[in-house]
Amino acid sequence: MDILVAVLLIVVLFALLGSGVWIGLALGGVAWIGMILFSTRPAGDAMAVTIWGAASSWTLTALPLFVWMGEILFRTRLSEDMFKGLSPWLQWLPGRLLHTNIVGCAIFAAVSGSSAATCATIGKMTLPELKKRGYPDDKVIGTLAGAGTLGLLIPPSIIMIVYGVSAEVSIAKLFIAGIVPGIMLSLLFMGYVIVWALMNPRAIPPAEGGLTFGQRIAASRHLIPVVILILFVLGSIYLGWATATEAAAFGVVGALALSAVQGSLTRETFRTSLMGATRLYCMIALILAGAQFLTIAMGYIGLPRALADFIAGLGLSQFALIAALTIFYIVLGCFLDGISMVVLTMAIILPTVQKAGIDLIWFGIFVVLVVEMAQITPPVGFNLFVLQGMTGRQMTYVARTAVPMFLLMVVAVLLIYFLPGLVTFLPDRMIGKG
Repeated sequence: MDILVAVLLIVVLFALLGSGVWIGLALGGVAWIGMILFSTRPAGDAMAVTIWGAASSWTLTALPLFVWMGEILFRTRLSEDMFKGLSPWLQWLPGRLLHTNIVGCAIFAAVSGSSAATCATIGKMTLPELKKRGYPDDKVIGTLAGAGTLGLLIPPSIIMIVYGVSAEVSIAKLFIAGIVPGIMLSLLFMGYVIVWALMNPRAIPPAEGGLTFGQRIAASRHLIPVVILILFVLGSIYLGWATATEAAAFGVVGALALSAVQGSLTRETFRTSLMGATRLYCMIALILAGAQFLTIAMGYIGLPRALADFIAGLGLSQFALIAALTIFYIVLGCFLDGISMVVLTMAIILPTVQKAGIDLIWFGIFVVLVVEMAQITPPVGFNLFVLQGMTGRQMTYVARTAVPMFLLMVVAVLLIYFLPGLVTFLPDRMIGKG
């Protein structure tokens, strides 16, 4: 019965998306149909409470602020300066400026803690610059989709906080445990770009002129404003001066101040950056509200619990359990957002994981990685929605460009399984086992 319900809802969702209905409305519509047909809970009450909760979350306030910060960077000279600073150091790498997507997302991930904010902010800076320079659209969008997920893995991470509370493990250990896997995944993405560029040398625009080492150092001065902004935001979090939301506000103020000092802040750039951020966030917020309502509907229908109970009852070996959970979370990610996946399944999954002798800190990083996969898995991959709205491309095209990044995340899961020290070494050494 549960399988039939899941298949029916999938068909309805694809039918709505295929007919051109807005994504957020399609998600909400499927949730409404599911609750009307398969739940005794009043759908209207659940929808009102869920959408209000999704719209009024204090943590969520960081998202539009980070998006606005990205808009300010995009509409002033700061984004162009970032390219001037990074370009001399990345020109010699096969793939050249495609690496700015990955490096930029890795840096910003250490500020935002949100996949959507990372993808939207860096995308606002890199998409127009790379398009102007003639880089292939599929690789530009694909690398941004994959690298944007680093916002979940490189601390601070909202997903890690949710998992730490659910599993009752140290959030500080989780943050430290995510550092090496975050760097590893960034290097995997860059490695893929290098290999692809070597195999397709004509697809990459020529280097923009050779520079000596001294000239590269001189060009790096253009990075100073962006680095100052990142250190300002990141430092305010790690020094305990501000929460992530407050730090996002600092980021907006800092971006405005830096652009004013550069002389690129005008009444028009202020207005257009504010309106651009408003439009983009309204799109994201509608999708988030629909996804939250779908999550609640799935919970009332009982699909996540039924799937989790099924896996728990199989009596699998440790490797088989991890493989099954990977598939389980990838499938679940087709319908739910990352936080909801963690909240709805941890109570069922954790006893099975502990019984199999799996370290809960390691398992937390594993969960973050598979949730990252869900961010680029249609039809509810959040990064795909963000990029679709920013590029105007079809969802199928955006999803197809992200397939190589998805496969690299599978490789990352295998690496941390066979080399668990990649996850556990730093938290064990720096904080201890207590």
